[in-house]
This record gives sequence, C-alpha cells and structure tokens, in this order.
Amino acid sequence: MEGKEREITLRFLAEPSDVNFGGKVHGGAVMKWIDLASYACGTQWSGKYCITAYAGGIRFVEPIYVGNIVEITAKVLYTGRTSMHIGVEVKAGDPKETDRYLKTHCLTIMVAVDGNGKSTPVPEWIPETERDISLRDAALKLVEMRKKISDEMTSFIE
Repeated sequence: MEGKEREITLRFLAEPSDVNFGGKVHGGAVMKWIDLASYACGTQWSGKYCITAYAGGIRFVEPIYVGNIVEITAKVLYTGRTSMHIGVEVKAGDPKETDRYLKTHCLTIMVAVDGNGKSTPVPEWIPETERDISLRDAALKLVEMRKKISDEMTSFIE
C-alpha cells in the first residue's frame, strides 16, 4: 500500500564483478545500487512505477571492498506533487563484524509515472519529528541550490 513505508534498506555482499582496476568496488556500481534503492523506496512510497529525475551530491567517503556487506538505506525526505526527494546512505563493513561504516551518501529525486510515462501524483509525506523537519528543510534548500546551478550551467550549453 502506497504512502506507508518511507524507508528501505537493501543488503548484499559486494562481489568480484563489482571491482574496478584499483581493486575496490567501482563507483559506477555504487551509483547503480543507489539508483536501485531509490527506485525501491520511491515505488514503495508512491505505489507507482518511478523514474530517476536527479541524482546529486554524491560523496564517496571511503572505498568499499569486495566481500564487504553493503547496506543502502533510502528514505523519503520530501514529497512534491509527483516527485520524492530521497536521501541515500551507503554503509559497508566486514560481514564477520556488526559495524558498518559510511561509504557514500547523496540525494536522489524519483518521479512517479503512469502507464503512459506521464508524471502522476504521489502521497504527501508530512514530517513529524524535529529531525524529519530538518531533513525536509535541507531537501528544500537543495532544490533552490539546484535551480541556481542549472541557471549557471545554461551558459555552457551551446
């Protein structure tokens, strides 16, 4: 049922096929995982098929190694009319231990679409705790920052 679960955590082992030439998990693999978690979160919240409209602010904090257990937590931070701003944290660690350490974090925006690929409304998420209000406000600030960046980037487009 849509609008009930605003957070999801995916867990799996980093595999040898995820490795880059430096022997660590490839950043592109991490970005794919982020997209998968964002899709699952947005679809779970909206009850509709979702597409990625934006992924930004990706910060690679530490490398992930093959064999690490990876946890990707995606959480709705703000909802627009058809979009969901989703905060994503990627943590990883030795599967023989219980500790997981922050490796990457970012913000994605997923848009719910209908069977014709047109954007469609999503349930509103209303923050209740101080922390959730703070997260929503941060997401709204990022909206304004993205608009300014987009305006600046138009000067580079021919």
